[in-house]
Amino acid sequence: MMNRILEPEIMDIPDGALAYAQADFSIPNQKFVDKLIELYKYNLNSVLDIGCGSADVLIRLAAALPNVHVVGIDASAPMINIAENDIAKAGLISQIKLVKACVPNLPFERQSFDAVISNSLLHHLPDPMVFWNEAKLLGKKGATVFIMDLFRPESTEQAKMIVERAAANEHELLKQDFYNSLLAAFTLEEVRQQLMDAGLSHFSVSIVSERHWLAHGIL
Repeated sequence: MMNRILEPEIMDIPDGALAYAQADFSIPNQKFVDKLIELYKYNLNSVLDIGCGSADVLIRLAAALPNVHVVGIDASAPMINIAENDIAKAGLISQIKLVKACVPNLPFERQSFDAVISNSLLHHLPDPMVFWNEAKLLGKKGATVFIMDLFRPESTEQAKMIVERAAANEHELLKQDFYNSLLAAFTLEEVRQQLMDAGLSHFSVSIVSERHWLAHGIL
C-alpha cells in the first residue's frame, strides 16, 4: 500500500472551483442523500455540512425534505459564490445558509446540530482528527454523523485507472485533482483508527463503491 500524499488545493482558484462545480457528481451525491434519508430521516431538522463545495448535496437534501434547514461551510470563496447561485436557482434560499469557514473552530455554538454530514472533505485535511473532534463538538447528544469520502488505492496505477473509469470526459484540471485526491485519501483501516481515537469506534464503516467509504453513527 502506498503512503498518503497530501494534495495541492485548487478550489481557491476560480477556474478550479468552476471545473469542480461543473463536473457530474450526481450519482454519488444522490446515493449519499438517499442513504442519509433512509437511515436518519428522523434526525435531520438542523444539519451542518462541513466542506459543502458547490452545495449539490445540500440542494438535493433540502429539495427532498422541505422541513430541513441546512448550514453549509466551505473554505473556498469561489466555491461559495457558485453554491449561492445554484441555491438561488433552485429556490432553496430559505432552507440553506452558507458560511465561509474551515475546521477547526467553526463559528457555531457547541451541540447546535441534529446532524453533521460531509462528502469528500476528509482527504483534504492534513490532520483528519480536527474534523472528527469538530463533529463531536457541534453535534447535539444523539446527533447523526454521516461521512463519505474517497479511499486510497493500493498504487498510483490503480488511481489512474479509477480516474479514467469515473472521469474520462471531465476537464483535465478536474481529472488531475481527482487523481491527487485519491493519493491523499485514507484507507479504511486508517479511518477506523481515526474513529477509535475520536471515541467513535461504535460507528459503522464500510466500502460503498469502487472509490468511496461511508462512516456513520450517533453521538
